[in-house]
Amino acid sequence: MTDISAVGQSAWLLLALPLVGAVVLLLAGKAANKWGHLLGCATVLAAFVYGVILFFDTTSHDAAHRVSELHIFSWIPVQALQVDFGLRLDPLSVTFVLLITGVGSLIHIYSIGYMSHDDGRRRFFAYLNLFVAAMLLLVLGNGFVTLYFGWEGVGLASYLLIGWYQNRPSAATAAKKAFLMNRVGDVGLAIAIFLMFTNLGTTQYSEVFSRINTLSPGTILAISLLLLLGACGKSGQFPLQAWLPDAMEGPTPVSALIHAATMVTAGVYLIARSNPIYNLTEDGRLVVTIIGTITLLIGCIVGCAYDDIKKVLAYSTVSQIGYMILAVSLGPIGYALGIVHLLTHGFFKAGLFLGAGSVMHGMNDEVDMRKFGGLYKRMPITFVTFGLGYLALIGFPFLSGYYSKDAIIEAAFSGEGWHAWVFGGAAMLGVALTAFYMTRLMLMTFFGKERWKDIKSEDGKDFHPHESPAVMTVPMIILAVGSIGAGWFLTSGDRLAQWLEPSLGQLREAEAGPIPEIGLTVISLALMVIGAGLAWLFVGRKDVPLEKPAKVSWPVRAARADLYGNALNEALFAKPGEALTRGLVVMDDKGVDGAVTGLAGTLGFLSSLLRRTQTGFVRSYALTMLGGSVLVVAALLMVRFS
Repeated sequence: MTDISAVGQSAWLLLALPLVGAVVLLLAGKAANKWGHLLGCATVLAAFVYGVILFFDTTSHDAAHRVSELHIFSWIPVQALQVDFGLRLDPLSVTFVLLITGVGSLIHIYSIGYMSHDDGRRRFFAYLNLFVAAMLLLVLGNGFVTLYFGWEGVGLASYLLIGWYQNRPSAATAAKKAFLMNRVGDVGLAIAIFLMFTNLGTTQYSEVFSRINTLSPGTILAISLLLLLGACGKSGQFPLQAWLPDAMEGPTPVSALIHAATMVTAGVYLIARSNPIYNLTEDGRLVVTIIGTITLLIGCIVGCAYDDIKKVLAYSTVSQIGYMILAVSLGPIGYALGIVHLLTHGFFKAGLFLGAGSVMHGMNDEVDMRKFGGLYKRMPITFVTFGLGYLALIGFPFLSGYYSKDAIIEAAFSGEGWHAWVFGGAAMLGVALTAFYMTRLMLMTFFGKERWKDIKSEDGKDFHPHESPAVMTVPMIILAVGSIGAGWFLTSGDRLAQWLEPSLGQLREAEAGPIPEIGLTVISLALMVIGAGLAWLFVGRKDVPLEKPAKVSWPVRAARADLYGNALNEALFAKPGEALTRGLVVMDDKGVDGAVTGLAGTLGFLSSLLRRTQTGFVRSYALTMLGGSVLVVAALLMVRFS
């Protein structure tokens, strides 16, 4: 830890700028309608400029002096619990600052055009500013409690933005689903913080990481698994992945912000930031590896079956975050690789979502790819920029994804025994599936017959696809440049890995696996070609029907049903949770404490309320979220009757 520089002394501006923007836009009312969007963009752009200055200031120091902390105030001074509200400035946090404010600025600018006809545009930009401020607090906080503050902030902002279209019941349900499912993970993160304070007497990063090796292996394992549960919630990992595709109900810029620069990257950040903990538990890392591997396959498989362009991209994010989680689970050989892929993904996934929004902008907000076709002629800029993002995502040679994803696959194959074949093989299978569903998306959207000519939109209007205005296409072009060159730039000479050493430790070279590196590259490229070829075989060489086939094979039915995740969670959590709640309420007749009765009554009320929601899956995860409260009930009962 080194003394903070003069530039670092003003790092609080990173939080203050977007936060002040949000407050002004929310309080100014209709008076800000004419200029509110400009203020919203200006605050994030200013934060980006400061982030760039902070980056160069950090690079001016040698690696040993690139970690510093800025004390802002004493936040929770309660006897033994002393929580400092401060910022940790190091290569990892500064890297995320550049991603959040840089990509976030482009999304803000794009939103000027996308939301131009929305009466609530000022409020929309206020929520975007709030989202950016919360994410910056999450990555800049110097302790787990400060991180948790930002963690909950992004949850609130996502709820407000996913449910933006308040007249749509589906949007309200999706926002509630995201909020409640994230509470499941938040319970895990909160308990992990409790364990840290109980056993170490602190929650500040510097102190936790210096003392964590004094704990028993079992305690370290428990903390690592609880942190993983938190990461699963925010990053949409198995078994908490289903909220992420439903979040597409919000405006498309929201989807881009959630998937590329905020929210879902938080889980990857949490595990990478907690690397001193995971370095001490091989079992904990193995569980993280399993979760990442399962999730990347779920995202790929389900993405093959959807016709909604935004949901295909959403499941693509589920899969790509799975790759990142797999990478950071591999320890010193993977921490930096996960962050490399996170950054390259930020460019091409933001570009893909903004491209999807451009298609919707020109197609009366239609999202069904079966109603598209031949749009490359009508929307050439969108086609080229989207196409570059597509090539980067599938790992086309020398584009960004080629450098970052292939490095993860090589690291996965460096494991011992069955680890290499199972985890490396799953990552390799994901290459073929990714190429299939993304090529299918490209073919259905931009090529083939212009199917939109023969139909009308839901409001009875004809389709007149057209290119988006410059305020939307310019950010797409900039992101496309990142899709081309970011991977090479970040990996050349291990540039990013060396920069991150003060935060993540030295990147350790992966040991030789059962397949040579050149063999892995050849196999990966062959699988990419096979996946794309199969997509052309099934979709590209024949007309796409306007209605999706009703009679399909079992694998397709399973993928359309999100691999039966809803039904499984209904059976495992919803029904048992409701039964437990009823039992707790009945216990009131047997003289249970007032505290227990009150909490049980609350659980009963929430259970009754949630039964009226539109989907059983929402109830399932809502009741799972209440598991923390159930634990409190159990503890109270033990005290009451002991």
